[in-house]
Amino acid sequence: MSRLPVVFVSHGAPDALLKAPEAVACWRGIGRAIPRPAAILAISAHWEARLPTASLSGAPETIHDFSGFSPVLHAMTYPAPGAPVLAERAIALLTAAGTAAELHPGRGLDHGAWVPLSAMFPQADVPVTQLSLVRNASPAAHFALGQALAPLRDEGVLILATGSITHNFGWLDWHATDDHAPLPQAQRFADWVAEHASSGDAAALLDYRAAPHGAAAHPTEEHLLPFFVALGAANGDLPTRHQPPFAYGGLAMDAYVWQDGTGH
Repeated sequence: MSRLPVVFVSHGAPDALLKAPEAVACWRGIGRAIPRPAAILAISAHWEARLPTASLSGAPETIHDFSGFSPVLHAMTYPAPGAPVLAERAIALLTAAGTAAELHPGRGLDHGAWVPLSAMFPQADVPVTQLSLVRNASPAAHFALGQALAPLRDEGVLILATGSITHNFGWLDWHATDDHAPLPQAQRFADWVAEHASSGDAAALLDYRAAPHGAAAHPTEEHLLPFFVALGAANGDLPTRHQPPFAYGGLAMDAYVWQDGTGH
């Protein structure tokens, strides 16, 4: 079995499926280009827990964890089967690495997971479970989670991390269209991340808050922490960067794919 890539996507606002066609096309293209996984472990910015927690749900519900968007979005579902065996395997790997972790009996898929999955695997026929972030834990701690989970790549599992390369609501123009020029500081930080990711400089990335506009790009860290899980699981592979247009002028929609031994 070939080693599966690690994927990070900036999932954008909840209405990305309706209002970000180029990002959706990017996710669809990634889903078509990578080997078909046996199962998916999704790590989203929208689930934080006391300990890393994986869901045992055999049929995860589609969680509409947002309000104020189109009824069309609220009516969408993603009825993929669950992956309880994968959940148990992920927790076993974390435990073996010395990280306390636990299982959740039935947590579903939040929009950070099901929105990009709806484009990547539209038939909803690949089993998926979600793993939480760790509340108040550092980028380095999430990088270590990814390192512990890396063996899953050789077991037919796609590690899919979803969050956002920039996530400052004060940077957003809710009336901006895809052809709107991005906010300069958002573009600069996104390019800084890309520069250091492409060279494999994990140390600089882990200290991103010292980068130009790093702290401003993430007033809170939860939307970048999935990136560090992916970076750890990449195990030194270098990524390919995908750059759909910014959403609302300040929300970088960059996606990264770490493929075994490749990257550009």
